[in-house]
Amino acid sequence: MRDSQELLFDLDGDTGVITFNRPDARNALTFGMYTRIAEICAAPPAGARVLVITGAGDSAFAAGTDIAQFRHFSSAQDAIDYERRIDRVLTAVESCALPTIAAISGACTGGGAAIAAACDIRLATADLKFGFPIARTLGNCLSANSLARLSALIGAGRVRDMIFTSRLLGAEEARSAGLISEMVENRQSLDIRARELARVVASQAPLTLKATKELQRRLAVRTVEDEDMITMCYTSADFREGIDAFFAKRKPQWRGK
Repeated sequence: MRDSQELLFDLDGDTGVITFNRPDARNALTFGMYTRIAEICAAPPAGARVLVITGAGDSAFAAGTDIAQFRHFSSAQDAIDYERRIDRVLTAVESCALPTIAAISGACTGGGAAIAAACDIRLATADLKFGFPIARTLGNCLSANSLARLSALIGAGRVRDMIFTSRLLGAEEARSAGLISEMVENRQSLDIRARELARVVASQAPLTLKATKELQRRLAVRTVEDEDMITMCYTSADFREGIDAFFAKRKPQWRGK
């Protein structure tokens, strides 16, 4: 499988490592990167028994979708198509036949946080900042599936608090909430521990792991109508204001329209 320089894939023994490789942009995710991670998770390479997903550098796992991807949005269908694309990517990660480990260093926000939440196990450095500050930045919304996944992990009340205040969860709170299973001091420790954990997971009975994650996924599946809310947010003047403010490096002026 060939990869662009923005997303790298390496096979180290039976551990596949996916790396978001835009450190200068805090590993902000392009549509091409989303597509590639979905492809790898949907058809893992022969020989891999576990996947580790991480970001290049030590400042960010992935700081959400690259905002430039939104500049061409002009209709409700653009918004719905985007959220459905993200849902397909997250479903591919969540449904991957192999166990997935998110090794998180620094910022893990927006689309990056959604990918991490779809993984089976999450490790993080002590400087973790996890969340979805969309009510402060763009004024868009998460899909029903993303909200359900997050609520199952950390509880509906904490999800509302996190989104309503745009605050980011630190490592200690994330660990106490069950979002991450382990905290390590720095990036070097993270890489070492992620590989150690990958070896442990790869040594377990693969059918037991496959059955466990698939049955948990089935238990959580539910269909909720969300296109009206997606349309309301992404076609609003506030969303356009959020994009303009981002590139102008100023605070958005929300109007609720």
